[in-house]
Amino acid sequence: MTINELQDEIIDEFSFFDDWMDKYEHIIYLGKKLPMIDPSAKTDDKLIKGCQSQVWLDAAEKDGKIHFTADSDAVITKGIVSLLIRILTDQPAKDIAEQELYFIDKIGLKEHLSPTRSNGLLSMVRQMKMYALKFT
Repeated sequence: MTINELQDEIIDEFSFFDDWMDKYEHIIYLGKKLPMIDPSAKTDDKLIKGCQSQVWLDAAEKDGKIHFTADSDAVITKGIVSLLIRILTDQPAKDIAEQELYFIDKIGLKEHLSPTRSNGLLSMVRQMKMYALKFT
């Protein structure tokens, strides 16, 4: 699937929830399903700068596509990074670097996060795009 198709899938998925408490619960659920990051990747150089909680993000390139793994010490943040990984992992580096992530606004995520979590979200997106640029 393309990045836009995956974003549209998430927008549809979140449209089933009537209020933000249900959406938060779904985000937490997604975070719990996030595959574990290799413990050796939980190093200071993999920490996302600008996040309220600790978030480790790693990336590897294989056959022209980027594969992301991540972990966080906060359940909401882990769920947020799982959404980003779902959309961006195993996509071409050029597409990741250039694609606008419109799902964030469409599901209302940014407006329902605290300012520090919102900054963390932007930092995660920025780091994923930086990894992609590194592999282009």
